[in-house]
Amino acid sequence: MTSIGNASDTARTSALERRIFWVLAGTALIYAFLAGLRTVSDPDLGWQLATGRWVAQHHRVFSSDVFSYTASGQPWIYPAGSGLLFYWIYLLGGYALLSWFGAIACAATVALLLRRGSAFSAAIAVLAIPLVAERTTPRAEMFTVILFAASLSILWQNYQTGRARLWLLPPLMIAWVNLHLGFVAGLALIAVFAVAELLKLTAPSARSATLERLRRLWPCLLATIIATLVNPWGWNVYQAIVRQNRVMTQHTQLIDEWAASGWSWLRTIPAFTQQPVQHTLAVLLWIALFAAVIATLQRRLFAALLLLAAAYASLRHLRMEALTACIVVVVAGAVLSSAISSGAWLSHTRLRSALATVVAIAVVMFAALRVASFVNGHFYLRSNHLAGFGTGLGWWAPQAAADFVAREHLPGNLFNTYNTGGYLLWQLGPQYPDYIDGRAIPFGLHALPHEQQLLAASLDSPEWQQEADRYHINSMILPLEGYEIPLAQLPSLCSASNWRPVYLDELAIVLLRRTPQTQPLLDRLQINCSTASLPGKPLDHSAASFPRWVNTAYVLLALERNSDALSAADTAMQIFPASARLRAIRGSILYALHRPAAAEQEWLASISLQQDPAVWSELAEYYEQQQRIPEAVHAWQQAVQQATNPALEARSLVRLAHLYIETGHARDALPILDQAANLAPPEILPAAGGRSFRFNVAQARAAAWFSLHDLPRAILFQEEAVQLDPNAGDAWAHLAKLYGRQGRADDQRRAEKRATALALTSDLR
Repeated sequence: MTSIGNASDTARTSALERRIFWVLAGTALIYAFLAGLRTVSDPDLGWQLATGRWVAQHHRVFSSDVFSYTASGQPWIYPAGSGLLFYWIYLLGGYALLSWFGAIACAATVALLLRRGSAFSAAIAVLAIPLVAERTTPRAEMFTVILFAASLSILWQNYQTGRARLWLLPPLMIAWVNLHLGFVAGLALIAVFAVAELLKLTAPSARSATLERLRRLWPCLLATIIATLVNPWGWNVYQAIVRQNRVMTQHTQLIDEWAASGWSWLRTIPAFTQQPVQHTLAVLLWIALFAAVIATLQRRLFAALLLLAAAYASLRHLRMEALTACIVVVVAGAVLSSAISSGAWLSHTRLRSALATVVAIAVVMFAALRVASFVNGHFYLRSNHLAGFGTGLGWWAPQAAADFVAREHLPGNLFNTYNTGGYLLWQLGPQYPDYIDGRAIPFGLHALPHEQQLLAASLDSPEWQQEADRYHINSMILPLEGYEIPLAQLPSLCSASNWRPVYLDELAIVLLRRTPQTQPLLDRLQINCSTASLPGKPLDHSAASFPRWVNTAYVLLALERNSDALSAADTAMQIFPASARLRAIRGSILYALHRPAAAEQEWLASISLQQDPAVWSELAEYYEQQQRIPEAVHAWQQAVQQATNPALEARSLVRLAHLYIETGHARDALPILDQAANLAPPEILPAAGGRSFRFNVAQARAAAWFSLHDLPRAILFQEEAVQLDPNAGDAWAHLAKLYGRQGRADDQRRAEKRATALALTSDLR
């Protein structure tokens, strides 16, 4: 009777587990669809749509750049299938249908991961959905996520059971190689599973079965590898992979999605509640680590190594987060499910069923809260997202500015920034080729740093004059949504002599070069930024208008129209007060209105909502001005700790070092300066105020050694500074004083003469 009772309990438990799986799987699919239903906002989609349009019109695939006037004819190999598909979808239903396609792709990815899953897999999938949704937004990369999930599901099934539809791998690869360069992730996955099968040969008891599995496996794997050649370029498609790897170091430094993960294990849980996308990854990595330990105890070393490798990949590059999520859902779900099913952790059947039911209810409730956050838009508003819930074009796109350029037939060439290049290429091409866009390869390693140097320079500078003459640039669109153009630069854009503003709204400014040929247009179109109507068109008080109200406040603050800026910020506060970016901007507005205590409270509120190194830097500068040195040191330390961009981290380190020097702790500043110099290679940093990062570090080192009464070393680094910038008059003047203190009168006179000459030259300018 006991055995019959145990069998009955086991059957009931198994049935309950299946019901829980179907409930959680259904929850995950609904959640995934709604998380993926967002406005079209990825900057790369523009040039991919333009690719599809070009191929459809010319009936051939190109192998060199046809879109820009700065890299025309340079090698460019990229799968055109995704662009064609997006273009056809757009023709059928516009941006709205592209949004629906993204939602379907997100749900399809989760469905593939749960194809042979368990309740554990479904629960982990619910946690992973923000990461999957982030990488299945309409852009070519979405196909890598979908096809990776499909390939992983097939290979894992074959690894566990020896029976799977391996014949699907070659056709999947044919699609993959023509949709996205991420097909190499599929090859890597196949190689990993092939090695795992080979390692089984070391176990004599399993050798016969393993050989049979390999006999079935290797023809499909070989056919999958050969399938990568079914593309317009054959073997040459791998040249694109090689070129991509050559720029990976630069991408890691300059492009956020290729940067390393910037979170701390100790901050995982509290931050998870505030920043779901970034810190969902951290939670999944904890699950991966725990499952790897369990797998090791079960002697399932391949599963453990696969989980750890996936975790490492996402730590190296944030862009790998969705692929890591796929592996954690499938592999960790299987490991944890088998551990619980074995009864080793909880042998009491009824207690285990009760616990599973409670956990399932908790997961469903958690998913419901997250779905509500997506549907009401709070997820997007809280995280400063470029998208919003629903369908259509994202709020950030400078559509009105692009329409103005086309309507007024502004003369080319048109200058644009890295992030807006793709959209403007799609919106204005081929009449207006672009200056730069998200396709880093044809533009070369130096294009993005060069663009950043231009954006940091005055429009009346020789650098801009040379660039405009070289490429015949007569118009430009610069975005004002706060990611590429610093707030402080807008007044100088509006007051430049060589370029004049002809259009301004809360998202972009359009400028026209002043030449005899453009003067008639300027006479008709020129505007005054101080009186321009903002926002550009009337906005309601809905969540969809919230980002534009925030940007209106941002732009008005930059133009020193502070009362209007506060009014716009207050309107945004009425819509959604829990935005870290809004609170930071409101703090800056209040500070400009001479309300420092209120400004500090807003900055602290911003940081409590989201840790932002830029806000910590602003607080640090405020504390320095208030002579609140301990708070300033803490704020700079936080700015360094929170920075994910090496350039920003390096600059914060230099500011922290200066603070140590000024407060008599120069010895503590020296290792910080060494860290800054090692962290940020100067060639990737745009010049700040005409001076290189290396120059600033050399000056700081000189000041530190002078404070430590080591005059020879102070002189050595000050000499390095003037070598790095021979036209820095103040640096020469300081070097002259150091020479004087050492009694080097001749050197002092030469340095003073040089400083005087540079000062006279500056006055003449």
